Amino acid sequence: MDGISDVAVGVKRGSDELSMYNSPNSGMSSISDGTSNGSDSKKLRVEEAPPSRVLHIRKLPNEASETEVIALGLPFGKVTNILTLKGKNQAFLEMGTEEAAITMVNYYTTVTPHVRNVPVFIQYSTHKELKTDAGNQRTQAVLQAVSAVQSGGSPSSDVQEALAAASSPVLRIIIDNMFYPVTLDVLQQIFSKFGTVMKIITFTKNNQFQALLQFSDPVNAQQAKLALDGQNIYNSCCTLRIDFSKLVNLNVKYNNDKSRDYTRPELPAGDGQPTLDPSVAAAFSKDSNSLLGKIPGALNPLSAAAAAAAAAGRVALAGQSGSSGVLLVSNLNEEMVTPQSLFTLFGVYGDVQRVKILYNKKDSALIQMSDANQAQLAMSHLNGQKMYGKIIRVTLSKHQTVALPRDGLDDQGLTKDFTNSPLHRFKKPGSKNFQNIFPPSATLHLSNIPQDVTEDDLRLLFSNAGGTVKAFKFFQDHKMALLQMSTVEEAIQALIDLHNYNMGGNQHLRVSFSKSTI
Repeated sequence: MDGISDVAVGVKRGSDELSMYNSPNSGMSSISDGTSNGSDSKKLRVEEAPPSRVLHIRKLPNEASETEVIALGLPFGKVTNILTLKGKNQAFLEMGTEEAAITMVNYYTTVTPHVRNVPVFIQYSTHKELKTDAGNQRTQAVLQAVSAVQSGGSPSSDVQEALAAASSPVLRIIIDNMFYPVTLDVLQQIFSKFGTVMKIITFTKNNQFQALLQFSDPVNAQQAKLALDGQNIYNSCCTLRIDFSKLVNLNVKYNNDKSRDYTRPELPAGDGQPTLDPSVAAAFSKDSNSLLGKIPGALNPLSAAAAAAAAAGRVALAGQSGSSGVLLVSNLNEEMVTPQSLFTLFGVYGDVQRVKILYNKKDSALIQMSDANQAQLAMSHLNGQKMYGKIIRVTLSKHQTVALPRDGLDDQGLTKDFTNSPLHRFKKPGSKNFQNIFPPSATLHLSNIPQDVTEDDLRLLFSNAGGTVKAFKFFQDHKMALLQMSTVEEAIQALIDLHNYNMGGNQHLRVSFSKSTI
């Protein structure tokens, strides 16, 4: 009977899952459900234990070793001590920080931990640290060996087993310089060269496209990380940054363009998301040979057709028909916004062709980029940013183009055609601007600075734009510099006001967001 109640605890989540995730203590009560055996006093005591870096582990199988208990904690951070109570099938595990312990408890509240295929129970201990007999040399030796491996030493054989158990089959992938949209299918194509990809979840965090990808075996994850970290998916853009995730199992609820569980094809698409368009999937499978092409420094120069299919797939799957390059921007500050300011800001992520502020709804505008990739890029970087004090919303528009007013009609300068603007950053194919596309940041990169312009001149210029200059650094040749404002919002404002500013002698300042800090 015991085993059955244990399984039920692992499953008993449903709609409480999120609140459990946020509140370790409420999660604890559900862990105690299967173990309190009707004793409410015991259940209450479990619930009240505040977070501690010492964790109490119960219901361990008789033959469990210290190394296996340590393996439960390893993915979450440094393990600093362990005490096993053999007769009681219990152990205490001390993590290096309380934060690591909280992450571990939160994780195991949603995924039941197992040792030797037996479900075990983890909760915060009432102890704040473990005072064990320092003479227990074996325990100290195991801990030392484990920490040596964590800091890059070579593992001894008994610890190798623990590490095999602890290294995660889940990789966390961040994509830098995302000039072309990268889809879940592209990732599956690339990573399945190293083993069976079981699950993928994609999301945007800190304005960067990220993914969690689970292999069937941690060894495959290690091989993929070694081979792919730092590689580009397409020529000179979409760079992979890969780490091991602290998670060891992904929970996928829906199969759509954001998440996929390849082991459960029957999952619903959910949230009104269409399932993947078969034609887009076909475009990738045809092109699978080139995805790891023999181009140095790039996984491939994905054929133009497949890149277009990738982009169209990403855009169409977001619930739009076709692959329009037109964005709808709303919640603008209608007192301040102009077609020119939108051209400058959105021009950081692509070549803006036309801007129309809506006549009947002046807090909204349509912006036509030169293609769907650029529209996607601008949307993923600028949605949710602050412009003129308001958080702007950026979505894909159903319009295919932005219409100009008919000849002779004055629309108060609300529509502007920038098709022939000399300020387009991306009109030269292969321009190095493609490699320097970063999310809005407080640090700005300045270039084309005249020789006689000093740090003080630039500090004054940027503080006059509204805001505080926190730091400044010239590059060696003084033609370029980094300048840090106190907030991202101030930096966005300064870029809008000062990109293409005439510094005299017909030299115009170039301003973009930087990934560096000063």
